[in-house]
Amino acid sequence: MARQHKKTDFPVHQVRRYLEPGPIVLVSSRRRDKTNIMTLGWHTMLEFSPSLVGCMISGGNHSHRMIHDSGECVINLPTTALTDTVVGIGNTSGAEVDKFREFGLTAEPAQEVQAPLIRECHASFECRLHDDALVDRYNFFIFEVVKAHVASVPKHPKTLHYTGDGVFITAGGVVDRKSLFRPGML
Repeated sequence: MARQHKKTDFPVHQVRRYLEPGPIVLVSSRRRDKTNIMTLGWHTMLEFSPSLVGCMISGGNHSHRMIHDSGECVINLPTTALTDTVVGIGNTSGAEVDKFREFGLTAEPAQEVQAPLIRECHASFECRLHDDALVDRYNFFIFEVVKAHVASVPKHPKTLHYTGDGVFITAGGVVDRKSLFRPGML
């Protein structure tokens, strides 16, 4: 049996340190002739088919207006090799700097949307705005993934997960329980 540790009170405004839904992503966008990249940690899968992803993009973020107006973006999955780039992008405003040039990233054309893919990322998911009913109230966008591009290796990339205050953890080792899995279980 797993060892039980004493629990203490914890500030509710910091629970995201334990409940972040997934890896840090880089969201690329295009509006007219301008591109941008933002670092994003607040996203969640909502549905399998169609493949829907919810993203909280602050109204004060330069990408918010670009994505809202264009109705599309690309969600790119960086690995730990891009940790400093992820932090740099998150600390820089796209209103002031071309982030592709500033951080030495390669913009590649997407197939279904105008926003660019980021070549250096392990995966890129082309998205169209599926539902904006929660944008005005919660800055919550619901996207449909319309095209996915994933590198064949590594099968399980090392990704970053934000815990707050400039601290990340990485995806751990793989735990395989396929023999116990029943379809529809998770």
